[in-house]
Amino acid sequence: MISRKVRNLFLFSLTLLLFGASAVLADTDKTLVVTSTNATKNQLLVYNTQGKLLQTLSTQGQGGASGNAGGIEWKRNLVAVVNFGSKTVTTFERDDNGNGFHFNQLIPAISNPVSVAFGDDHLYILGTTTIESHRMFGSDDVSSTPDGVVTLLKADGSSAQVGVLPGSLVITEKSNVIETVKLLGGGAVTGTPSLAMNIPANVNAPFGLVTRGNDAYVTIAHANELSLVRNGDVLTVVSSNGQGAPCWLTLVGPFLFSSNTASMTVSRYAVYGQKIVQDAAVVASTAGATVDIASGDGLIAVVDNGTSASHLSIFTVDEDGNLTLRIANTINSAANGVAIVRGTDEMHHFDW
Repeated sequence: MISRKVRNLFLFSLTLLLFGASAVLADTDKTLVVTSTNATKNQLLVYNTQGKLLQTLSTQGQGGASGNAGGIEWKRNLVAVVNFGSKTVTTFERDDNGNGFHFNQLIPAISNPVSVAFGDDHLYILGTTTIESHRMFGSDDVSSTPDGVVTLLKADGSSAQVGVLPGSLVITEKSNVIETVKLLGGGAVTGTPSLAMNIPANVNAPFGLVTRGNDAYVTIAHANELSLVRNGDVLTVVSSNGQGAPCWLTLVGPFLFSSNTASMTVSRYAVYGQKIVQDAAVVASTAGATVDIASGDGLIAVVDNGTSASHLSIFTVDEDGNLTLRIANTINSAANGVAIVRGTDEMHHFDW
């Protein structure tokens, strides 16, 4: 016969297990997908993973960005959005219940911002002519004054995206430049940008990028190519095999997904070592020309701009890299940027 002590211990353990499981499920339920209207009165649009529009929030700035990626990024409980027309970046803080966001800060930029990225304790703002670093204090406060500003190599208004690497940033300018910028020990940008070595002779419009560890995967949109940049050196260049204008990239495990603007498709590549191998030219199609792609929590989100409206498409991605369309929503504006914001960190109390 089971003693009362053993029975109570079993019930207590079962209660903790069920609570932990519910916490994990709640965390998944609180995953959100965000994009921006990019209109004159720019707005952040917040969706749940079923495609339901939960919030429409003013950025208190003007949109107008184009030919860019990473116009929206997130870290912990903050989302940053570029306001190209008003030369500002807006941050939104996640609500305590995790179901939405509220306005947090309006940060002035040196030049019209097109892309943002979060480092360990900095927000990096890529403008049309500059890259600047803003120190973060705590989980929600970003300094309005940069602690570093560097002028880009071309600085002709063709900048596209910024990504974070260990000790440096990688930046694309569509005027045929892939460059890196050094970071000081504290994370501030410094010095003069360095042009990546071994850029192909036929390079034409470096565009979107995604980073992992020391690797930066970079599209070369008008040449219909993808490249691998490591330690400031272009190591690998592969063809998109007929998919026009690969522009935006995201990583899911061993797979690299490229959204192809001209073809209105998404391609899948296997990446390992210095290899980039296309194993599916088309894994999904969109209703318009793609303008950004993001991944997280078993999902991939793609924003496209059609002839009469934009669309936000949310796909599930399985262990083999197959995409299944969950929802495609119409956005009545020229949307820009997309991010999948996972459930709040505070939900992760258990690891069973």
